[in-house]
Amino acid sequence: MNENVLNGTRGEKSGGWLHYFANPGRFMRVARPALPWLAAFSVALTACGIIWGYQFAPADWEQGDAARIMYVHVPAAWAAMSGYAALAVCSLLSIVWRHPLADIAAEEIGPVGAGFTFVCLVSGSLWGRPMWGAYWVWDARLTSVLLLFFLYLGHIALIRAFDNKAHGYRAAAILALVGAINLPIIVFSVQWWNTLHQGNTISFSGGSKIYVTMLYPLLISSLGFYMSFFTLVVARICAAIAERKTRSLLLAAAEQTP
Repeated sequence: MNENVLNGTRGEKSGGWLHYFANPGRFMRVARPALPWLAAFSVALTACGIIWGYQFAPADWEQGDAARIMYVHVPAAWAAMSGYAALAVCSLLSIVWRHPLADIAAEEIGPVGAGFTFVCLVSGSLWGRPMWGAYWVWDARLTSVLLLFFLYLGHIALIRAFDNKAHGYRAAAILALVGAINLPIIVFSVQWWNTLHQGNTISFSGGSKIYVTMLYPLLISSLGFYMSFFTLVVARICAAIAERKTRSLLLAAAEQTP
């Protein structure tokens, strides 16, 4: 990566708004001071939502206390899917505009998204055991989320599979865009097929099937998971940019050494 890009001067030379507002140099100047605040809010919201849900919200009338795992499972699922949508957007920006920050963001979203998807799968299995009598069934919703996990892993692997980093970014971006078709399958699988997984209980267009005393902690926990996802990605991007800048400076110093 060129030093002008790392220092945030490419935007002035290109004059494009995309480079001006999204180059690595400016990103670092905004993100670094914000990280402690983002981390604090993430922890506070996540803890508030989970503690409220587990300690003060009522048990589900049908599933009992086992349903309380939704305060972890549902937010993790939403964050994992939103993260993949963000990964697909970054991949599109990389392919169309070849912007270096989009490549870095996509690379750092992958491991975080895989982690949240893993939490979703594990918590779902723990929830499924008392409800279905098994930790895992080849249900349409479960299988499509497992595919999401493999897509994240495939994206991570593809970036590292090429000696030329640019080739890895391009191959991973294509996979991310193709894999985005799995997102509507996850969302609508409970409507398209006869599945064991319960239907959607929350609808933004009305007709939600969850009581408000359970909905509020779920939404707070979800906001905490979203912020945690965002904070982890921002922290990883900052670390990646710093690593690249350090490597660039070391290479420049080595070239100047007689």
